[in-house]
Amino acid sequence: MQLSANALGAHVAQGLKSLYTVYGDEALLVQEACDVIRAQARASGFSERVVHTVAGARFDWSEVIASGASLSLFADKQLIEVRIPSGKPGKDGSTALQDLAHMAASSEETLTLVVLPRLDGAATKSGWFGALDGSGVTVKVDSVDRGALPNWIAQRLGMQGQRVQTGEQGQQTLAYFADRVEGNLLAAHQEIQKLGLLYPQGDITLAHIESAVFNVARYDAFKLSEAVLSGKLGRVQRMLDGLEAEGVAAVLVHWALAEDIRTLNRVKAATSAGKALPMALRDNRVWGPRERLMERVLPTLQTKQLAQWVVLAHAVDGVVKGLPQDDLPKAPWRALHHMATVVCGHCAMA
Repeated sequence: MQLSANALGAHVAQGLKSLYTVYGDEALLVQEACDVIRAQARASGFSERVVHTVAGARFDWSEVIASGASLSLFADKQLIEVRIPSGKPGKDGSTALQDLAHMAASSEETLTLVVLPRLDGAATKSGWFGALDGSGVTVKVDSVDRGALPNWIAQRLGMQGQRVQTGEQGQQTLAYFADRVEGNLLAAHQEIQKLGLLYPQGDITLAHIESAVFNVARYDAFKLSEAVLSGKLGRVQRMLDGLEAEGVAAVLVHWALAEDIRTLNRVKAATSAGKALPMALRDNRVWGPRERLMERVLPTLQTKQLAQWVVLAHAVDGVVKGLPQDDLPKAPWRALHHMATVVCGHCAMA
C-alpha cells in the first residue's frame, strides 16, 4: 500500500498497520515521517523499541528475524526498526526482508518499521521491496525542490507562529531565505528554529533573515544543469560559486553541463531526421524535469548553434584539464561560468 508522507498523520490516527516502510533521500523528512509512526506506536502501547542498523555484507540478519518472531520480555508490544542506510540489503537481506514482511503481516504484538534511502527503479521492482509494499504501508518521502522551498519555509515559520509580509515583499523575503538554505533542508530547519528563538511570533522581515540566517546552501552539479536549462542566470552563477567553494571537482561540473549540450545535439539530430520529440528524448534517457525543460528549449535551437555549443564544451574541457584555449578564461571555473552563461542566456529567451 502506497501512502504519501503528507497523509501519514491522518492514516496512523485511524489505527496502525503492522508494517511500515519509509524511504527517501531527505534525512529530515524521513526522520519526521518515522517520528509520526513512533509517536503513534507509543500511544498504542508499543513500549519497547529494538533497532537494527544493517552495516556491511556480513550483517547477521538472523537477529532481525529473531526479533520479529519473538515476544518482548519487557512489554506486551514492541516496535522493531530495521535501518538500511545503503538501500541494498544483499541476497541474505532480500530473503530476510521477505520473511520479515510475511511475519509482520500476521503479528499484532510487533510493529515493524523499515527505513531506507532513496531507491532506484531496480530496487523498487525487487522481490524484497514488493514483499514489504504488499504486506504493509510504503511511504515515499519526496525531496523539496528549489521551486517549492519558499512555500515550505513559510509553512514551517507558520508552525511556530511566524510569517513574512504579504505580497511581493514577502515573496522576495522567502526567495532570499531559500537561496541561503537551498540543498540543505536539515540546516534550513535549524535556521527556521533559530528565528523562533530570536524573534517573537508575528512578522519576520528581510532584515531579520539577513541578520540571523547563515548561508548554508549546498549545491548539486546535476541540479545546476536544470537551472541552466531553466534560464535562471542569477541562480546558475550562485550555484557555480557555491560548488567551487565546496571543493566540487570542476571536471564533474563540466561533465554535467556538457552532457546536456551533447544530449540536446543528439535529440535535435533525431528530430531533424523525422523522429518525434518525445521518442527522441526517451531514446536519450531524458525524463522528469530535464524532459520538460528540453521540450521547451529544443524548438528554439538551430543545428548550427548546437554545433557551436559542442565545440565550446570541448574547448572548456581542455581548460578544465589544464590546457588553455584561445578566447576562453584560463581559470577552469571562469571558463565554466562562460559556458553556462552562453547556454543559459539562450534558454532564458526560449
